[in-house]
Amino acid sequence: MHTPGSFAHSDPSSGAAAGTMPLEQTVAFGEPETDVALWAVVFAGGIGSRFWPLSTPARPKPLLALVSEQTLIEETVGRLQPTIPPERVLILTSRDIAPAIRSVTKDVPDQNVLVEPRPLGTAAALAWGAQELARRAGPSAMCVAVHADLAVDFPEEFRRTLRRAAAYAARESALVSVGIQPSRPETGFGYVLPGAPLDIDTPMARGGAAQVARYVEKPSEREALEMIRNGARWHGGIVVAAAGTFLRQLAEHTPEVRDGLEALTAGNLPGFVGMVRATSLERGLLERSDRLLVINGEFGWDDVGTWASLRRARELDDDGNGAVGSVHFVDADSNVVHAERGTVVVYGLSRMLVVTLDGLTFVTSLDRATDLRPLLDALPGSMRINPTGSP
Repeated sequence: MHTPGSFAHSDPSSGAAAGTMPLEQTVAFGEPETDVALWAVVFAGGIGSRFWPLSTPARPKPLLALVSEQTLIEETVGRLQPTIPPERVLILTSRDIAPAIRSVTKDVPDQNVLVEPRPLGTAAALAWGAQELARRAGPSAMCVAVHADLAVDFPEEFRRTLRRAAAYAARESALVSVGIQPSRPETGFGYVLPGAPLDIDTPMARGGAAQVARYVEKPSEREALEMIRNGARWHGGIVVAAAGTFLRQLAEHTPEVRDGLEALTAGNLPGFVGMVRATSLERGLLERSDRLLVINGEFGWDDVGTWASLRRARELDDDGNGAVGSVHFVDADSNVVHAERGTVVVYGLSRMLVVTLDGLTFVTSLDRATDLRPLLDALPGSMRINPTGSP
């Protein structure tokens, strides 16, 4: 039985390999770090339809408290500190959610919230953030590009990994991806296949970096299994490079963004927006880059991408159930319940998702919850945008 607000750190139904949270923090040694001031570009746009009905235009994914009592964007900005203080954080977001983003990130200066006039895609958003950083701090300023939907168990090790990535990025004038040891053939992630170690005496296992032999974004399950067998890492949604390096590589490898870079450099944001085409940083740059490195990240990582991911990111009870709100589990295991209204009782079920809001209850299996697009396509538009029907 679940007591509201309390969880245990166990998941007997999935075993040690089911998630990416290590049992204890691993401390590497001998690798370089940097004391150069780091900046961050945080991607926090989009509604996050895979978390429907909780995520809507009125309450988009970055503003949801999915892992802890804080919203995802608050957690992201908070775990960067003190290595990257709020005044060195640039948040890229969309026009419709910018006021709400500002309301929960008051320590980030208003001028650091870059509001996209239209959805640009993360490659173009990175170009804007890198150019703004180059303007303020110079092209050699080190930039951490990170998505705002990551879960991290050991923030101190996370920050140390960022400093290590920045040291390699500065030394090699390269992009550095933070790689995560895979635990399953997840088809929604990017895969980084390490090649030769950068320093023969410092392999990745001892904190070193490796050249990336191949990057594949969202492979098929068969291809993912093959890449894991060959030693691939998940791309952790974190790329580190100097602002100038990001801009040079985008100019060389990302035609969807290239034509707008001159206007961006000249300060003509409308011209830039009018010329670029939407593509992701991963497909538009990382899959094409010829100067991409990878280092290990061992800080208890997970991607908060679907409802099913919350069983790995949240604390669980002894039966592997994760819950928010007033919930009682009886003869039930491996479920996720998000109860904002009333009390939910789950009896004799496994791997189910239950979401209760004021005026709506949503029930499905965790397996079906990984892709809600067919459901949303079948629902009236008013339900997709405002499922509870509230004003």
